[in-house]
Amino acid sequence: MKIAIGADHAGFELKQKIRDHLQSRGVDVLDKGTDSPESCDYPDYALKVTEDVVGGWADLGILVCGTGIGMSMAANKVPGIRAARAVSEIDAQLSREHNDANVLTLGARVTGSDLAINIVDVWLKTPFLGGRHARRVGKMSDIEKLETAPANRTS
Repeated sequence: MKIAIGADHAGFELKQKIRDHLQSRGVDVLDKGTDSPESCDYPDYALKVTEDVVGGWADLGILVCGTGIGMSMAANKVPGIRAARAVSEIDAQLSREHNDANVLTLGARVTGSDLAINIVDVWLKTPFLGGRHARRVGKMSDIEKLETAPANRTS
């Protein structure tokens, strides 16, 4: 399994801990940065990780920022990405089982490192259930393909 991982300045330290944890378990990790706690912009790292996931260079991605919200929002702009912010092990489990999440986002300012590592471990070991959930995931993919424009409204 190959995991792409990235973070902004707020998530830098937690990303390092997660990366080291994964490598100690024999997981191949593509560290996409940032490489310091210097201020930087989270969308840049969300794009680097998601490009690896949709391009097939990584099986899954993990992103860390202050809350996990910004990374999730940025990652979900990329077609083919289903990023889920998890703050608990059950969030991680259900995001894989029901939503086939291919990117996990975490918040370093709201989730302690021990819990974050537990979340990562649960997320990585949990398979997608398919079945009725596959139909729903397919509908999300269909939404990505829509060309949308503001509706002409009279009111």
